[in-house]
Amino acid sequence: MNKSKRISGRLAAMARLPIIGFITIAVLSGILLSMDLPFNGIWILLAVAVAFAIVAGVLALSQNRTVLADMTSFAENLNDQLQIQCENLELPIAMVDEEGEILWQNERFQVISGKETNLIELFPELHKRDFQGYDQHESVYVTKDTQTYRLDARNIPVTGPNVDNDLVKSVAGSRISAIYLYDETRRIYCEQELEDEKMIAGLIYLDNYDEALVSVEEVRRTLLVALIDRKINRFFQNMDAIVRKTEKDKYFVVIKQKYIQALKEDKFGILDDVKSVNIGNEMSVTLSIGMGMNGGDYTKNFEYARTAIDMALARGGDQAVVKDGDRIQYFGGKSLQVEKNTRVKARVKAHALRELMENKERVVVMGHKLGDIDCFGAAIGIYRSMSALGKKTQIVINDVTNSVRPLMDQFIGNPEYPEDLFLKGNQAYSLMNEDTVLVVVDVNRISITEEEGLLQAAKTIVVFDHHRQSNETIDNAVLSYVEPYASSTCEMVAEILQYISENVKLKPLEANALYAGIVLDTNNFTTQTGVRTFEAAAFLKRNGADVVKVRKLFRDNMEDYKAKAMAVHNAEIFRDCFAISICQADSSESPTVIGAQSANELLNIVGIKASIVLTQYNGKIYISARSIDEVNVQLIMEKLGGGGHLSNAGAQLVGCTLEEAKALIKETLSQMLADGDI
Repeated sequence: MNKSKRISGRLAAMARLPIIGFITIAVLSGILLSMDLPFNGIWILLAVAVAFAIVAGVLALSQNRTVLADMTSFAENLNDQLQIQCENLELPIAMVDEEGEILWQNERFQVISGKETNLIELFPELHKRDFQGYDQHESVYVTKDTQTYRLDARNIPVTGPNVDNDLVKSVAGSRISAIYLYDETRRIYCEQELEDEKMIAGLIYLDNYDEALVSVEEVRRTLLVALIDRKINRFFQNMDAIVRKTEKDKYFVVIKQKYIQALKEDKFGILDDVKSVNIGNEMSVTLSIGMGMNGGDYTKNFEYARTAIDMALARGGDQAVVKDGDRIQYFGGKSLQVEKNTRVKARVKAHALRELMENKERVVVMGHKLGDIDCFGAAIGIYRSMSALGKKTQIVINDVTNSVRPLMDQFIGNPEYPEDLFLKGNQAYSLMNEDTVLVVVDVNRISITEEEGLLQAAKTIVVFDHHRQSNETIDNAVLSYVEPYASSTCEMVAEILQYISENVKLKPLEANALYAGIVLDTNNFTTQTGVRTFEAAAFLKRNGADVVKVRKLFRDNMEDYKAKAMAVHNAEIFRDCFAISICQADSSESPTVIGAQSANELLNIVGIKASIVLTQYNGKIYISARSIDEVNVQLIMEKLGGGGHLSNAGAQLVGCTLEEAKALIKETLSQMLADGDI
């Protein structure tokens, strides 16, 4: 309150009356006492006081009604002025009840609401529960026509039984909310403009540049390159992009972020546009695209783009990968991987592994959970190569499947191999130190490794795998050799064996293990098989691999064979080309293996483009998906949290029944077909 203000008028006169009376009585009392009057003087003083009281009372009664009338008039006038100001306030304000009914609104709010009397109907974004009373300040964004508002609501409890106003009486004791609308349209527009103008870094690589040129006459090669350049430049120039060719088969692209959504919706159509270029080339040219965004600065965006392009290449090429902070999205990748005929990369990786092992003393090899023969064979191959370098090598296996057991039994108790060749995962932790290398084979996803904790305990990690990479990868590996075009990890290890040392000499039993891994993952050389696959098989054959013994490893017992036959018999044909079945192999030691074999069998049926078999084991539902060449089952399994190859993939589901999992697969297939993803 401003202390300089003074009270005036009738109210001031009433306020001064007691003061004047006190001063008058005090002065009279002093005069009478100074005159040394007899005792009767006191009665005189009392009479004066009574007279003053009567006069003061009469004056107070006469002025009371006038003063109260003035104060009431002042309060009403002040209230009217406040209401006028609220009515004319530029900020839209309203009062609503618990049901969202508008009890009062100012002129600015009236302009927005029009004839609407209910806030929830005015703004469909709101829900009735939003107006059951607020205990504190609440905000929500709403839209009307082209405007966006921030709606702030504050709870106002209304109490008091003696209220003359009928409106207040009607809501007394209940809750009403004060609503404030702040026009955020301009701010949101500016923020979106800033977001749209952010720069995205992109890298474009031609996957099979050299291979495609070889298939074209020399005089037409320049034309092929020019047509590809033209396709890429035209595609991105429509987005105001900067495209620069950095190498013969590499491009650098910079675009604004506002175009990224259109690229995603188009599923990066440039991938198919470039494949359509044909001037007599036997092999279609494919692209890999990596985009990096929301890194905070241009340098970080470029690092994201590098990571994204590496992911695209590691997944087989012919696809786009967008790295948006920690989020990674994949587009394309529907075609078969292009096999590289050169072994340069294998030789480089072998030499790098040998140099890495120079200062190490021990190697621990680990595969994936419920390891198959490819996993086991690759581990044996690593054991042989490391032993040739004089390094102590051990293999981690927790659960031995019935497919691996016959082969593994040939090593256990064999005098040519150490007794501690195989160990459990919990025994390997004590071996993890600066002198130990952890080699992970046939898997690059952390969650499905045989002993996940070893990845944190190990100081040095090496990865060999042939599966396409996903978001969940072992990213702290010192040496990573992931080739999705390879038929199997055993094929990759067989190539490594030929370059890592001249002293490597496989024993027949080891050659059988590697050869069996190739046979398993290629389904007896019918799937994902290339020139290098047969070269690796020939190398193993020269080192003593026995085809007959390997074939015997794949024979089934009668119960397993019946389970496979029943899975094929009960298969359901979905959308005329997908075979979906449930494998009941409870009596088998390795139901998941039987499920995978059943999926392979279903591909032999005419018209089947992909097969999916579900198997329940240890509280989880294992999904095995197979195809020949028309459907990328890896994309399907990634939707379910899994991964794998274009023609060989899988996933695991928890917390659902077999029938629920089957329904989920159907729903996923239908959605992907509708979106054109498969």
